[in-house]
Amino acid sequence: MSGKSENFTLEGGVARIVLTETERGAPINPASLAALAHGIALARKADARIVVLSSAGKAFSVGGDIKSFASATDPEPQVRETAQILHNIILELHGLNAIVISVVQGVAAGAGFPLAAAADIVLAARSARFTFAYSKIGLTPDGGSTLLAATLGLHRTLQWALLNPLLTAQELCDAGLVAAVYPDDELEAGLASTIQTLLQGSRSAQVSAKRLIRNQAINNGRQALDAETAAIAAAAASLDGLEGVRAFVGKRPPNFLS
Repeated sequence: MSGKSENFTLEGGVARIVLTETERGAPINPASLAALAHGIALARKADARIVVLSSAGKAFSVGGDIKSFASATDPEPQVRETAQILHNIILELHGLNAIVISVVQGVAAGAGFPLAAAADIVLAARSARFTFAYSKIGLTPDGGSTLLAATLGLHRTLQWALLNPLLTAQELCDAGLVAAVYPDDELEAGLASTIQTLLQGSRSAQVSAKRLIRNQAINNGRQALDAETAAIAAAAASLDGLEGVRAFVGKRPPNFLS
């Protein structure tokens, strides 16, 4: 079966979902999340064996649409709704009867970082950079960021969340999150090789392994994501959250009160 839409293609059992809004760095907002959810639904309906999540632009995703948050009279409902939709998508990716591969080039920042990490296999260009950046603008991590504590380690995740380093693809490969790092012009070839390896294996065994390992590593994923939603919504309505977002949009250092 094959198929195609604006941000979705399907060929040979491999579905590809592409993040758009390339001029803005593929921000995560209601429109982009709706397109992503639609692509996942199409992949599920087609019973795709592999789902590839990538971006058409120079960045994988710059994260939440901060300018949109800044323009809202009351950002709390918007941030809450966006986080809830994102978290439903994360759980959908975890639950697919398919192996999910994310392909990261450029920046994966804010929610773009855990979105990439929601895949079963993460491939990255050598130029890729990852950063949480939430606390820099007075917000708390979402998108499944807290789940990384179970899979990559408590203190490593704390360091990323509190210090907001700009991590290289190789650093995340060494940490165990990125499966392979390729020269930028060889990323697509690396993806093709990974897909070929998966297609040569047993689908039922691969999906069973995915479920066993995810269930063993992560307990109460929904509960953790609900806690993230509540925390980031509260942070968005706080004085520090409001100041951090205004400072980001104004391209100035924030003046936090707490």
